[in-house]
Amino acid sequence: MIAERENRVLNNVQAINEALDMALAQDQRVVVFGEDVGAMGGVFRASDGLMQKHGEKRVFDTPLAESGIVGFGIGLAMAGFRPVAEIQFAGFLYPALDQILSHLGRMRHRTRGRFSVPMVIRAPYGGGVKTPEQHADSPEAILSHIPGVKVVIPSSPERAKGLLLSAIADPDPVFFLEAIKLYRGVKAPVPEGFFTLPIGKARMVREGTAASLLCYGGMVEVCQKAAEVAAKEGVELEIVDLETLVPLDTQTILESVRKTGRAIVVYEAMRTGGFGAEVAARIAEEALDSLQSPVIRVAGWDAPYPPFSAVENFYRPDARRVLEAVRRALTY
Repeated sequence: MIAERENRVLNNVQAINEALDMALAQDQRVVVFGEDVGAMGGVFRASDGLMQKHGEKRVFDTPLAESGIVGFGIGLAMAGFRPVAEIQFAGFLYPALDQILSHLGRMRHRTRGRFSVPMVIRAPYGGGVKTPEQHADSPEAILSHIPGVKVVIPSSPERAKGLLLSAIADPDPVFFLEAIKLYRGVKAPVPEGFFTLPIGKARMVREGTAASLLCYGGMVEVCQKAAEVAAKEGVELEIVDLETLVPLDTQTILESVRKTGRAIVVYEAMRTGGFGAEVAARIAEEALDSLQSPVIRVAGWDAPYPPFSAVENFYRPDARRVLEAVRRALTY
């Protein structure tokens, strides 16, 4: 449970760093590793100071080999450790897909429960800061399609800290995706001390009656901006932060959609085959009679994420595109 102490204002990087520090201090089985996470403290400084505090055997650098990082972590987890591996950018996960698809989520089933892989794979994802090619990819739909793993995407410093501590303690492998745009772009109160937040539970960010905005990660901030504009026009939008894609809290989604009668799913990955399609399918299967308009997806385009340029502003969903979808739903 969240400690009832005076909250400090932290950004996402600081909250993640604090969670890693606490996990390392509390459990000697926890090890943190990845490209440049040790002496440098990570490309975004999420592990800054941890090697100096906990030692080079607990926090250390690896070669530039994502498949090796994940495979090494699988072996450590099977040997009784609690590995926390960092992939420098989520778009760099692709070389490790063989380890992920063939071994990470299958080990408990393959060994009939004799071994498990309590491993966390952290990776920054998404755009908004004009990064090079492959640095802004959002591969959560690929990861969510893998049986045996969990996928968590926090949207605030408090959620990042509590969910990361839960992920490290979880008996299953967890992909922990962190929106790059939110690393230093948002600050909020974060409770002191050790606390966890439940994996598999969506979060009601804002209550409303006109339509449900279903989102996660960096798109929660976008939907909040859209809701603030809509409220000035007398339109109250409900915002549900999915927070965990696997396991998905379908019940909270359906309760919101049944209340508002309209669903708009917002995500920044490519539209076709994105995770929003899964959300839309579940709504169609279980809440079709409650809908007053079709489910609408607001997403990235079916093209590679544009590197470096202002074209990014047209690719990544923003409040304007969300509000256009709201108008379509309300006037259907």
